[in-house]
Amino acid sequence: MRFASIASSSSGNCLYVGDDNTHILIDAGISYKNIEAGLRQLDLQISDIDAILITHEHSDHIKGLGVLERKCEIPIYASQGTIEGILNTPSLGKFNYDCLKSLRDLSEFNIKSLNIKPHEISHDANEPVCYSVNDDKKKMAVVTDLGIYTDKLIEELGKLDFILCEANHDVRMLQLGPYTYSLKQRILSDKGHLSNENSGRFISRLLNDDFNSIMLGHLSDHNNMPDLAYEAVKVEISMSDTKYDGLDFPIYVAKKNEISNIINI
Repeated sequence: MRFASIASSSSGNCLYVGDDNTHILIDAGISYKNIEAGLRQLDLQISDIDAILITHEHSDHIKGLGVLERKCEIPIYASQGTIEGILNTPSLGKFNYDCLKSLRDLSEFNIKSLNIKPHEISHDANEPVCYSVNDDKKKMAVVTDLGIYTDKLIEELGKLDFILCEANHDVRMLQLGPYTYSLKQRILSDKGHLSNENSGRFISRLLNDDFNSIMLGHLSDHNNMPDLAYEAVKVEISMSDTKYDGLDFPIYVAKKNEISNIINI
């Protein structure tokens, strides 16, 4: 199983996970052209994609979905609340809504050789989820857009080999930055986004001896910097009450508009 970030930031997200037989996108929050270009760097075409998993209906996760669906009619999996949000997004235009597959009870399902499990998260969307993916040997997760993490989520995610985790903002940058007071409060709320420090604390709860690597994603365009996110998460891991140090695992930071390293999990 392998993973790559095609784009990851507060302005657009699209991630790839797959193996030799199965190819999946998680979110489609960038243009069709940019998705196509990212897949080309992975030696893939849009026609190779077996499914798209949508985490929630905010624009930075679905804005390329309409064009993508009209061209390719790829099955789209999302919670029922997210589907309703997609259907109520006029900017997506018309596409084949028969391709929308509702995850009504958030139970595990298969896409060819990969097993997918949606997990409920706290965010200000209709019914947001994150996803874990396994191939019966290795397990990874993509966890972004959550204001808080819970013991239940940590238990459900279980023993991971890799995670892309949100490190959205540096709290001081956010507090001193240009956003309105109400937007700052939204981001800092339990239905907002994880700060760099909270991302590190969350990741620390998930670490195990078999962890492959960590990737930080969904960084704010205005309230964070890659070096800040990296250092804060590394420090939180080192300061945690686990046996792990922040240098024990490779930590990557996903770029806004560039494909990441390919992670072989």
